[in-house]
Amino acid sequence: MLRIEAVGRRFASGVEALRDVSLDIGAGDFIALLGPSGCGKSTLLRLIAGLDAPDAGRLVWDDGKRPAPGDIGYVFQDATLLPWATAEENVYLPLRLKGTAWSDAAAEVRAALHRVGLAGFESARPGQLSGGMRMRVSIARALVTRPRILLMDEPFAALDEFTRHRLQADLHTVWEQVGCTVVFVTHSIYEAAYLARRIVLMSPRPGRIAREIVSPLAVGPETRLDPAYAALVRTVTTALEGALEAA
Repeated sequence: MLRIEAVGRRFASGVEALRDVSLDIGAGDFIALLGPSGCGKSTLLRLIAGLDAPDAGRLVWDDGKRPAPGDIGYVFQDATLLPWATAEENVYLPLRLKGTAWSDAAAEVRAALHRVGLAGFESARPGQLSGGMRMRVSIARALVTRPRILLMDEPFAALDEFTRHRLQADLHTVWEQVGCTVVFVTHSIYEAAYLARRIVLMSPRPGRIAREIVSPLAVGPETRLDPAYAALVRTVTTALEGALEAA
């Protein structure tokens, strides 16, 4: 789907965020970008989204063209909802910006809310929803255009552990149902090990790809209790510690 070739990014302040980053992203992948704060994970996500441009290297999409509007979904760490709008109005926003009439979008909007477990909350405003429910609305909004690739920038970082675990499980289910590619930024080893099929470790600034680990897990209700999960966490932890020491 996307080939990232020797990409670098240096900001006007002189900070070099990324150096010589190369990564292939395939259709249907679930990739976690894992590394310490400040290693360029979010910068790389912004480059993929087209919100920023590299100073070196290039990003090559499979058809040679940048994705069309709606082909990329983006979920931020904060839910970033319109506080005066209902859940369904927030989810409708990307389709409204594309010029889709409500009569044509309503079924898709409600299906997106149902997909993230919010059937019955269509008329609720953000102030009436918990933090986890607001994040579900944000995910539904990102999915409503049926994107080819979903970019997620530490979306569960501010949530309590119980809510975070539930949303991780629900996200994995949605990914299997929808079939889009996911690139998920996190600094949690446990989150990366649970969610991702490919765990990409990034070294401290300037961010580089230190190592990639392919997960052997089949995610399900008992995954967190599976010895294979604990073994994967241990492998990722050791590899990340090695990358930090080598930086």
